[in-house]
Formats: sequence, C-alpha cells, structure tokens
Amino acid sequence: MNAITDATAQLLDTAARAARAAAGDLARAGTAPKDAALRHAAAAIRQHAPRIQAANETDLAAAPGLSPAFRDRLTLTPARIEAMAQGLEEVAALPDPVGRVLAEWTRPNGLRFQRVAQPLGVIGMIFESRPNVTADAGALCLKAGSAVLLRGGSESAHSARAIADCLQIGLRAAGLPEAAIQLAPTQDRAFVGAMLRAAGLIDLIIPRGGKGLVTRVMEEARVPVLAHAEGLCHTYVHAAADPAMARAILLDAKLRRTGVCGATETLLIDAAIAPVLLPLLVGDLAAKGCRFHADARARAICPGLEAATDAHFATEWLDAVLNIAVVDGLEGALSHIRRFGSEHTEAIITEDAAAAEAFLAGIDSSVGLWNASTQFCDGGEFGFGAEIGIATGRLHARGPVGLEQLCTFRYRVTGTGQVRG
Repeated sequence: MNAITDATAQLLDTAARAARAAAGDLARAGTAPKDAALRHAAAAIRQHAPRIQAANETDLAAAPGLSPAFRDRLTLTPARIEAMAQGLEEVAALPDPVGRVLAEWTRPNGLRFQRVAQPLGVIGMIFESRPNVTADAGALCLKAGSAVLLRGGSESAHSARAIADCLQIGLRAAGLPEAAIQLAPTQDRAFVGAMLRAAGLIDLIIPRGGKGLVTRVMEEARVPVLAHAEGLCHTYVHAAADPAMARAILLDAKLRRTGVCGATETLLIDAAIAPVLLPLLVGDLAAKGCRFHADARARAICPGLEAATDAHFATEWLDAVLNIAVVDGLEGALSHIRRFGSEHTEAIITEDAAAAEAFLAGIDSSVGLWNASTQFCDGGEFGFGAEIGIATGRLHARGPVGLEQLCTFRYRVTGTGQVRG
C-alpha cells in the first residue's frame, strides 16, 4: 500500500471539491446541455482520432510482453475509436434518467407522494487497461447528472488523457463545467487510496479491472462501492441442446473476445450427450487455438485434455483457455455453478423450455441467458447505450450498469395544507 502524502491528499481534495461543484451545476442544467456536450465530444473524438491512435501506440510500446488478451483490452483500432464516438451519440439519444417519476400514490389524507430519480452526485471510477472506459464512464455519468473522477491504469495513461481531452472539449462547447469529467491529475498509486477514503467528497466508487484491483477497493474503501470481483461465467449444454446451436454459441462465448468479463470460462456439458458432442465442441475451439482444463469424465471422452483442478475451475482466465466439466443433468450444473461461480453471467443451451426456466430460476447470478452467448452481458447489447461496468452485488444495481442504475431517488410530497397534529 502506498502512503498518502499531504500533496496527494490535496490533489484529491481539490479535484473532488471541483467535481462536487460541477455536480450541482449538472443537476440544474437539464437535458439539452448534457446531450450537446456528448455530441460535441463525439465530434472531437473523430477529429482527434489520429492523436488518440498515436497515444495508444505510445501506451502499447511502453508495455511489452503483455498477454494477447491484455494487449487486446489495451488496444484502440480505428474501428474502436469510431465505436467510442458512436457510443457517446447513442447515450445522448437515450432518455434522460434524471427526474423520472418511478412511482406515485396518494394517501387518504390527500398527500401526493412521488419517488423521483436523481443523480448520485460524485462518482469515482477506478479502472485498468481499457482506455475506452474513459469515454463510456464519462458519457454515462454526465447523462445521469453526476460528476466523475476517473483514475485509469498507468498502462493506458496516454490513451485515456487523449480521450478525456475530447470529453472536455464537449463540455466546454456546451457551456458545462470541465470538472464534470476529470482524469486523475497523477498516476501516483496513493491517489487511489485517497479516493477510497474520500467519504463526503465522493459518493460512490466503481472499480473496473482485475480481481486484485477490486479486492483492494472492497477492503480499503470508506465510500460505497459498486463492483464485481470477477467474471467466472458458465455455459451449460443441456441434454436437449441443439448440437449446431451449442457449437456456434460456445465458440462465440469463449473466443469472440477472451478478455471481456462476460467470456465463458467453464463449459458444463450433460453426461447424456457428452460422448458425442464434447469432441466436436473441443475440436471447434482447438482449431482456433483454445487450450483446455478438463475433469476426469471429460478426459475419458477426450483423452488428450489437460487435467483440471479446483483452482482451474475457480480461475477467470480472460484468455483462450476453457475449463470443462461433465455434469449429471440440471442439478449437477447448478451445483457446480454454486461452488465455483462469481454470480456474474450463466447460460443454458437447450430446446427444453422447462429445463431452461428451472436453470434460470436456480442460478443466483446477475444475468442468465437461454440459448445465447454469455458475451451478450454488455450494456450496449442490453440497449443501455454503454455500461460503466457489471455489478454482481445485492444492493442498488445488478448486471450491466447503465444510466438508470447510475441514479438514486428521492421523494416529493405535495399537500394542500395537511398537518399531523
């Protein structure tokens, strides 16, 4: 743990107080300026795409020896830069979540009650490697009426700065305070510690990164945290699965992008169909460079596979590595998930509707899918425009965290002179 010096504490205090003032301005700004800022920022990203690309190349050159999955998370391509710009425009086009009447009722005494969505205030976002999080988090917090203080990993520092500069161009063009979206003024690791202890200045911390980061945040934070520890996602191929569908879904769920938290890490396959289908599934993935850790029953069917241990089944690989277990029906699959899962995302592949309903009712994860890839656990795919992360806790929000989940609420009570006395 890095000691928090007076200088670091002062940097945090200055940034957080500026964010608090900006949050007040955003709460009064209304929808039009927020949307204008996002559209101007999208235009700035397109205009400055060469600078963003060059900054990303600087980050990549400074971090040799990365795993393919980590390098993929860090890399910005022209298509990904354009996707960031489009994401800002999509968030601008979404309904404003602030001010929504979530519920209303009238009491017998004539008092009218409304539960109304309102901004959270100041959000601290701590993330690793993925520079596009700068744009996603900035856009979502702004549209939800909250100021955000972003602290990215040192490996993406140049990329994040170039993107943040474009967001601030958008804020200036719309007449909104630049402090509404701030990048941490230092890469000093102690700044993270200062954020975690900033109760009263920061209202919510959202970590997005590996297990080590999230564990540290959960252990040290004196501020409420919205997080998931890891994505130990499972795909269960039920006895009534369509074989062709199972092959297509598993290939996507594991290998479309191995470094995302919604990637399947463990294949569970029903013993009734494993002798015929498992060799085909393994062959499909092996042809794409996937490696495997399999239990004894799976290795009896596919003898060349490496043996799996409990540690393997408890590992989020974020790489072209798949755990395999043969299970005895639905209860066997659910038992395995309860033992090793992280309550993130699980999928069942089956043509049996009753089995699918039982699986979805039996899991305790934030997202359950029937006949679809686990990689659909994504805010954009949910229609949220973007996401600030996936929440697997029990309070406030679960699953992809979009605009609605970035709001809290308050009550408005309207009377006609009622008194209690």
